[in-house]
Amino acid sequence: MIIGAQLYTLRDFTQTIKDFDTTVKRCAEMGYTVAQISKVGAIGEKNIRAIADKYGVKLVVTHTDPARILHDTPYVIEEHQVMGANYIGIGAMPMHYRGCSAGFERFIEDYAPVARQIKEAGLFLVYHNHAFEFELFDGKLGMDMILEGMPDAQFMPDTFWVQAGGVDVAEYLRRYAGRIDCVHFKDFGIKGGERIMTPVMEGNLNWPGIFAACKEGGTKWALVEQDTCYDDDPFECMKISYDNLRRELYE
Repeated sequence: MIIGAQLYTLRDFTQTIKDFDTTVKRCAEMGYTVAQISKVGAIGEKNIRAIADKYGVKLVVTHTDPARILHDTPYVIEEHQVMGANYIGIGAMPMHYRGCSAGFERFIEDYAPVARQIKEAGLFLVYHNHAFEFELFDGKLGMDMILEGMPDAQFMPDTFWVQAGGVDVAEYLRRYAGRIDCVHFKDFGIKGGERIMTPVMEGNLNWPGIFAACKEGGTKWALVEQDTCYDDDPFECMKISYDNLRRELYE
């Protein structure tokens, strides 16, 4: 399992070509060799690929606008082929699908054919969760509805949000073993009675259990993400996470 950088954490520093270049360079210097493209500026897929290649960073997966995935599928596929990223990520289903089983069913009806089209092109559509997907509808988790209804899609679980959804993270990873090539490693802590995101292995998640489940299920890339770093430097948070994971997984 290779440790990667989810660049959403560093989104404020990826909005121009110059800043993106500096950010990828800094991630490479920390030790990251793969990355996820998320919330970067309009700098173009060719520039993104060239900069990543310059620093020896492989682009694995994106978060891409769901409307573009649905309505401009051929171009989205081509864009990912240019970047060398084989996973086209939906960060969350659009708001109009959420909150009821009928909405989840509409989402599946709309996106299952797209997942099939993307798979036929040699790539994967991959769904990233938050907490709302773990609402029960007539005794069935919304997340299970999505994954059962979209067999051609992959799952990119976010460890923080799985925990926030009230589900045992390691157990849920095992439930979908073989469909989780990419996972978001994000830790879950408590401060002042409120839940917070922390650098990986600085919070309360059961990391030994998560590592074991990922290994058993064949996960390839563990992408470090910390949406909110509060008063801490996000680059330093990314370095702490990388160093913690390197010690635990490789040493």
